[in-house]
Parts: sequence; C-alpha cells; structure tokens
Amino acid sequence: MSRPATNASKPRIPLSRDRVLQVAVQRADRDGIASISTRKLGQELGVEGMALYYHFKNKDEVLDGMIDLVFSEIDLPLSGADWKTALRQRSISAREALARHPWAIGLMESRANPGPANLRHHDQMLGGLREAGFSIPMAADAYMLLDSYIHGFALQHTNLPLGHSQKPADVSQDTLQPHSVDEYPNLGAIIKHVLKNGDEQREHFEFGLDVILDALDRIRETA
Repeated sequence: MSRPATNASKPRIPLSRDRVLQVAVQRADRDGIASISTRKLGQELGVEGMALYYHFKNKDEVLDGMIDLVFSEIDLPLSGADWKTALRQRSISAREALARHPWAIGLMESRANPGPANLRHHDQMLGGLREAGFSIPMAADAYMLLDSYIHGFALQHTNLPLGHSQKPADVSQDTLQPHSVDEYPNLGAIIKHVLKNGDEQREHFEFGLDVILDALDRIRETA
C-alpha cells in the first residue's frame, strides 16, 4: 500500500512573478498597502524574502506590478461605442476596481515605471477622446478631470465612518456629537443620504459622472 501524501511531500508551487503579485494584491486588500514588504510576502509565499529579488529589483517594482494588475481589471473602451458611452463604462469599471482595492487609490497615477496594462489603458482612453474630436490639451484635461472625480469619489467612500453594524441614522448622530441632529437638520439629512450603501452609492457616482460627461460634450461641440 502506498502512503498518503504528507504536507512535506507535496510539491511546492513554483515562485513566479505573477504569483508574487497575486499574493501581494490579496494581502494589500486584506491588511492595507503598509503591510507589503519582501519579508512579509516571503513568509506568506513560504520562501525567504530574498527569493523575491529574483523577480523584482525592489519593493517599487512590486508596487508597479500590483497597480498594473488593478489596471487590468478596468474595462477598456467598448468596440464601436461612442466616446461618452465608452468613458462612462470605463469610469464605472474603474470605481468598482478601486472599491475592491482601496489601497490603490493613491498609487494609480503615481508610478514612475507603469506596466503594460497601465500604458495600454491610458493610450486607448486618450485615443478615444482624440477620435471624438478632442484636441490633445482637451483630451488631457478631460482625462484628468474624470480620474480626479473617480479617485476622489472612491477615496471619500472608503473613508466614510460607516461600520457593518451601524445604520446611517446612528452615524449621523455620532458625527454631530455633542450636538443634536435637530440643531443641524440639513447636515444630518445629507449625512444619512451620503452614507447609503450598494446600488445607491453607484447612483450617487453616476449622477456626478453624467454631469461631467455632459459638460465635456458641450465643450467639445463648441471648441
């Protein structure tokens, strides 16, 4: 009779660049970007931290790769779609990606050595704007305006003081302490409205997104 395989006899999963990045993204999702180090990643992967240097020169290269994975999750422009539809879908997809990976918000546009998914994403979005009639300066401004809105909305939502067991009304009262909600009824109502979750948050986002896209369309037509 053959003996059942033990943990010691199980083949070790080969260390690869993709595997390191997948584990790094999962760790950042769970524990935040501050938890990323070669030593901690090595422990999670079951290797010495120095083994990671075979695939990455330093921690910055790990961060570059992690951000490129996030960019790969964002939808590229729909084939044959008009520029507003393409930008709208891309913006919604970007917000959803940042909701899954909130640690990436401050890093998306800060990488000095962007990866292929990052570069392809920017190139195709800017190309779609230029094909729609935006000049190079207008396309750059439109892209930065949209990303500022997307990243700002994602950051604001990430920082909302709403726990899983808290109701918006309770958070509204806690936020205004030691004052009563009755003293600031308009502010209290807005706080409860903003703290709604799920589909209502998407509705808040898409409202602002459509305002921006309509404004860009008017600017494009009169340029």
